[in-house]
Formats: sequence, C-alpha cells, structure tokens
Amino acid sequence: MGMELEARDVAPRLATGVFILNSGLSKLRADQETAVGVHGMACIAYPFLKKLDAQRFTRLLAWSEIAVGGTLLAPFVPTRLAGAALTGFSAGLVGLYLRVPGMREPGSLRPTQTGIPLAKDFWMLGMGIGFLGAGSPRGGRSTNRCPWHRCGRR
Repeated sequence: MGMELEARDVAPRLATGVFILNSGLSKLRADQETAVGVHGMACIAYPFLKKLDAQRFTRLLAWSEIAVGGTLLAPFVPTRLAGAALTGFSAGLVGLYLRVPGMREPGSLRPTQTGIPLAKDFWMLGMGIGFLGAGSPRGGRSTNRCPWHRCGRR
C-alpha cells in the first residue's frame, strides 16, 4: 500500500491501540466468573453468542482485542487498514451500549453512570471512521483543503 504513517495519526493510534491491547491481555487471564459476566453482557446484545461457551467467547474476544490493538500500534500497518479494524470492532461495542438495558437514560443516547464506560466506544468509532479517510481519496497527494468548501479554501 505504501502509505506512510502521518504524524497526526500517531497519538490516536497509540492511545487507542494501547487501551485495546491492554483490555485484550487482561481478558486472556479472565477467571470463570469474569468470563461469565463478559459473555452474559454480550449475549444480551447479540443473542447468537449464547452458542459459545463463556470461557471460549472471552478468549476469542481477548485475541480480537489483541489483534485490533496490535494493528493500531504497528507503524507499518496503513492507517486506513487500522481504521477498518477499529471501526468494525468499536461498532460492535457501540451495539452493546445501544442494546444492553441500563446503559442509557430512558429514551436518550445519554449514558447512565453504568453506561459511561461503554460510551467511550463512540470515540473509538469516530476515530476509526476518521482513520478510514486517511490519505488522499484519489491516491494522489493530499491537498489539505477543507472538505466542506468546493471553492478550495484551506
């Protein structure tokens, strides 16, 4: 792909990658009680996951987090590719936030105290979507022009 990592992408990739990688590494050591809790919450949002054993699900989730975190941290991985991984992963987490009862104020997207830890997944989704737009959309050099002005203002 040949795209170099741009300086503006380093900080969000580093911060998000370390956060997700740490979460995955922590889940690798999850005991049965933790695995049942993680699996139970996921099953509320995504009932098809009930088919999986809680320990197996938690290990698969852990390895997924390690893969996404590693992708974000690897400087040789193009930002668009890292953004695709982050977008897909965080979209699933946003689904948890939207579907699990008690995470949001009734009739609102505003988080409850319980939902605040999941509400951060919207930030990760926003970063992932932003990373998808990295580089020039036409494969040439970036113009740094404002995308909302057709007049070419910078």
